[in-house]
Amino acid sequence: MCMRDAESQEHEKILSPDFLSVDQISDLLTADLNGIQKKLEEVLNLRNVHTSLKEAILLDYYVSGFLWAKEKDFSVTQYSQFMTLLDMLLHNLNTLHMSLKDSIKWLGEVMAEIGPSHLGKNEEWNTFDITQANAIIDYLKISLFQHYKLYEFLFCGTREEILLGIEEVIEVVKSADSPFPGPLEEGISSDIYSAFIVPQPPSDAEMTGLDPKQGPEETHGEDVSEVDALVGLTIEDIKSVLDQVTDDILITIQTEINEKLQIQEEAFNARIEKLKKD
Repeated sequence: MCMRDAESQEHEKILSPDFLSVDQISDLLTADLNGIQKKLEEVLNLRNVHTSLKEAILLDYYVSGFLWAKEKDFSVTQYSQFMTLLDMLLHNLNTLHMSLKDSIKWLGEVMAEIGPSHLGKNEEWNTFDITQANAIIDYLKISLFQHYKLYEFLFCGTREEILLGIEEVIEVVKSADSPFPGPLEEGISSDIYSAFIVPQPPSDAEMTGLDPKQGPEETHGEDVSEVDALVGLTIEDIKSVLDQVTDDILITIQTEINEKLQIQEEAFNARIEKLKKD
């Protein structure tokens, strides 16, 4: 085997197999954001992105990477290499448990092969130029490497499954003989309905205290007679009492007025005598 064939086979192993095929990349380029998310969910076989935090983070990782590459206007080949690079970095972390230092070292080796050539290698193997290679490294710094501990915990950390819930009891109000309609089940509680809306029946103690032969009209009549203090008085008696009360009030007021007038008169007379002397 010649040296060129050996180098070619080694180069093909760097980022193979491809994470996305050419047809998949073409479909993603023509889709909107929702379409990209749906298609990558199918590629990654994610079924519970709305309930699983791990799946939601993985989907965000790949969608963000693809959208970033789309802004850089990569070619189909560059899309394939970049998305495979993202997938391999997570694979190394999840399966090989690579440390951050080892991942950065591995990235440097890969970028030396697919990035710009400085050692006279075949330029057809160099997928990215120096500007694109630096942009990829900067993106990985702020996306994966900056949060590497969190991704390690995502794949390797043990988490307890916590179920959060609340128990709700719905009381259905039974029909009752009442002048008011029963409340809706989602309206007010039965306690409030029973306390303030439904008329309460008389208690046993109240029923026991009543004379069985005495009707409700007689009871009402006794209550009125006890409260009414004017029963038995004629109109003349009432008029006489009112006249006496009025006279007493007027006499008291007149006396007070006369006393105040007398005081004022004495004060004025004293001032007039003082003026005469001066």
